[in-house]
Amino acid sequence: MNHDVAGRWIELGDGVFARRYSELDLCVGLVLGSERCLVVDTRGDAEQGAELAAAVREITSLPWTVVLTHDHYDHAYGVPAFLPCPVWAHPNCWEALRDAGRAPVPDRSVESDTVLDLGGRRVVLRHPDVAHTAGDLVVHVPDAGVLFAGDLVEHVPGGSFSAESFGSDTTLAGWPSALDRLLELNATTVLPGHGDPAGPDLVRTCRDSLLTLLALRQALRAGELTRADAVACSPLPEDVTLAALTEPSA
Repeated sequence: MNHDVAGRWIELGDGVFARRYSELDLCVGLVLGSERCLVVDTRGDAEQGAELAAAVREITSLPWTVVLTHDHYDHAYGVPAFLPCPVWAHPNCWEALRDAGRAPVPDRSVESDTVLDLGGRRVVLRHPDVAHTAGDLVVHVPDAGVLFAGDLVEHVPGGSFSAESFGSDTTLAGWPSALDRLLELNATTVLPGHGDPAGPDLVRTCRDSLLTLLALRQALRAGELTRADAVACSPLPEDVTLAALTEPSA
């Protein structure tokens, strides 16, 4: 793996930061309270996690808590570098990590909206439903108007998704409504799992693209369109469209 350590911090709001990496165009996050800090995702392995942990210590000496937006390696496999500490994730995320032999002992599970008190700052963890994975979480910092959206939202050159967004664990049917639940939070700054920070319009763009893909998939399955027709009608590139239209593996 290419261990890109050329990360850079971006301040999204008072005490709210994103760390951006050129490798995979990855975004992770950091939220400061007066008593503790919250690390949002941990990069791709123990070495990358250690780089992030050291970078966090350049910002703050506060004790940390970790939240995982989902189980995919680039967001979750760096957890060991932060232990021991509380780690929050959805039960389906814990299950997927355990199946992959990667989970620490499940520590904190989020099944409904969960509020963390960082000291003078409340952060909301929300599971908006099965979408990019079965265990997606988003992290809302209401007083800063910031939403860490994980891979529910992506911002890639020339479009809103990459082909890798649509894996075997993706449930396309539930994804648009999950994004509607994100819009209900009225965040002014949205940090996607990959790509630059954006505003709520990016969430709407992603939702509308997914609704189009759903309609194309239904027409394809009904025999009303060929795959070539679906690609021609899609707002997204061919590789992204074909990845989204392919039946997930069982």
